[in-house]
Amino acid sequence: MTIDEALTGATMATRSPEWYLGATRWTQLTFTEDDPAVLDVDFWVDVMQRTRSNALCLSAGGYMAFYPTQIPHHHRSAQLGDRDPFGELVEAARGLGMHVMARVDPHAIHSDAAEAHPEWLDHGMDGKPVEHESMPGLWWTDPMSASHWEFTTQIAQEIVREYDVDAVFANRWEGRRRVSYNPGTRAAFLAETGKDLPDETDPGDPSWPAFAAWRRRRLSELVVHWDDAVRAIRPHVRFIPNRGAALTRDLDRDLVEDRYPMFFVDKQGRSGLEPSWTPGRVGKRARGLYPDRPVALITSVGPEDGELRWKDSVADPHETRALVVDGFAQGARPWFTKFKGECFDTRWVAPMAEAFQLHERVESATGHLRHTAEVVLLDIPDRSPGHAFGHGHGADSQEDGVYQALVEARIPFEYIAEEALTSDRLQGVRVVVLPSGAALDPATISTLEHHVAGGGGLVTAHDASLTVDEAGAPSLALGPLLGVRPRGGIRGPLKNKYMTLEPGHPLTAGYDGAQRIVGGAHVLDLDVDPDAQVAFRFVPDYPDLPMEEVYPRPGEALPAVVTREHDGGGRTVAIAFDIGEVYWRALQSDHGRLIAGAVLWALGDHTPRVRVAGPGMVDLAVREAEHEIAVNIVNLTDPMAMRGQRHESLPLHGQEVILHIPAGQRAARAELLVAGTSADLQVRGRHLHIPIDRIDDLEVVHVTWAPQSADTATSGGDA
Repeated sequence: MTIDEALTGATMATRSPEWYLGATRWTQLTFTEDDPAVLDVDFWVDVMQRTRSNALCLSAGGYMAFYPTQIPHHHRSAQLGDRDPFGELVEAARGLGMHVMARVDPHAIHSDAAEAHPEWLDHGMDGKPVEHESMPGLWWTDPMSASHWEFTTQIAQEIVREYDVDAVFANRWEGRRRVSYNPGTRAAFLAETGKDLPDETDPGDPSWPAFAAWRRRRLSELVVHWDDAVRAIRPHVRFIPNRGAALTRDLDRDLVEDRYPMFFVDKQGRSGLEPSWTPGRVGKRARGLYPDRPVALITSVGPEDGELRWKDSVADPHETRALVVDGFAQGARPWFTKFKGECFDTRWVAPMAEAFQLHERVESATGHLRHTAEVVLLDIPDRSPGHAFGHGHGADSQEDGVYQALVEARIPFEYIAEEALTSDRLQGVRVVVLPSGAALDPATISTLEHHVAGGGGLVTAHDASLTVDEAGAPSLALGPLLGVRPRGGIRGPLKNKYMTLEPGHPLTAGYDGAQRIVGGAHVLDLDVDPDAQVAFRFVPDYPDLPMEEVYPRPGEALPAVVTREHDGGGRTVAIAFDIGEVYWRALQSDHGRLIAGAVLWALGDHTPRVRVAGPGMVDLAVREAEHEIAVNIVNLTDPMAMRGQRHESLPLHGQEVILHIPAGQRAARAELLVAGTSADLQVRGRHLHIPIDRIDDLEVVHVTWAPQSADTATSGGDA
């Protein structure tokens, strides 16, 4: 019996082109070669049930087949025997009503395939095939070769024909992220561009721009080719290659725009000094570019730290749970990945199940609500030339510092990608923040000018909208709006730089006792228009050594922070130094206070609709519909908040959510979804105050509004 014969009636109806909308909690199992002999299907069924998973991503083939493939040179697991572990788990997952995605990995092949098809191999500059650095005897494939375009396509087609899957997922499909000097690739590049491949040891090679564009287009065409191939067999099935935080930014969006119905972002754990809000940023950034497309965050059960990986161990349970919770609070659907079907350490199961069950509870009540915020960060793409293997977005320490400051200030915020910035996207947004971003698109400048003219706020820092012409003359495209003009380009790095406070300006509140505070390491010297106000001024440069020379000299005190109030009610702030990067590196509280103060001042007389008061560090997300609002409060208060791993969970106490009551409305119902109780309510004027006694990992305050009764309105009540 064929699959189509087996899937009749109501069962076939569930295989819809929009299957991904119901895939909200993912289990991923990546097989190892010895798994078929020891796979315990019942264990994994229990895990999927405990985690309330409704979708499964499972190793099928590519580098190694875990089903009885009939394709020559598709290496079968040596332990496969007569067993079909892929098929067994597909059947088990379908029996649980789950969606299924088959994982393929085309990045390497075994020696027999390499000998039969040397044209598939990646080649180094020396003209020799590239052996796998982690596993001698294996060979890297070239994604521009028939290895991907034909061989991997055949594998995907075989899987879709033989198994009941909704999608195919490709891991490590982009190759080494190096130039492959494969003779076929070299000939194709020459034929299409008239150029030789760039010398990867020479950043100045003139072929780099052409190669970057060619590689981006060919990889995009490969995505389309794979997707077309599987949809031709079963129309609802999609081929969705792995993505990072760039989503489609490092591909040709015109080609792949309709090929990614949802995104799977591979960010398996915190590395280095990544803070605990890192998972949530994945959800925000994805929504900033594609607000209506689901995104799942791939989190490993094992410890990850850059090049250090321990696939057969487990991360601390507190870290595991916290990563998943912060991700889904900000809209990134939970997905855990486990390498190897056999478990040597099951301590990951309970925290993952707890986090997934928490998601089920919260999502069932608030999943229909959309994420909103009155403040947005503008997400600027990376425009660096010659970025053939870049990530396609401009996340850096400038952005990190501003992000951290807004989290600490408990200001809810979203992202909007510059490519997606329109006046419509800014509806409901009060303040746009640009931590940096030279050479903004002219359409961006126009949209921001329109935003401010309509009463909106704008906060810029460092090099936002800075350009330098061929003669070296600098200009600020946003300068006329901000009321400033550059005297020159960015100066720095500077040491021992300070700024003084201008008495009476609202932004100088909260610095009692200070005549001056720390300035920046890179500064932009500005002139100011007459109708703008200076809140802080730079102290003229002076040295940091010898110690006897460390004192201020006379000189012009140029503006460091400039504000401007516009006729239409809009407010702008220009911070003339690298405040985001300096705050990220040094975490000077004065800089955090200044970032938050600038955003709050730019809000104008408008009272924030959502505030959360109390001690500690939390990550906030707001979701709304016409008569509902949900405030997600993620507890980030932990000694390891600024680097992993967390070793304990410290509960928060004494928190209070303060909501502005919409005109003509009252609170009909308010719940604490995690605590599972009704919330205590206090109405003070036009605000609803909701105290929260305790937050462990997460609490969600869910309020339903109802029309204010005539009796209440007549009596002067506010609820």
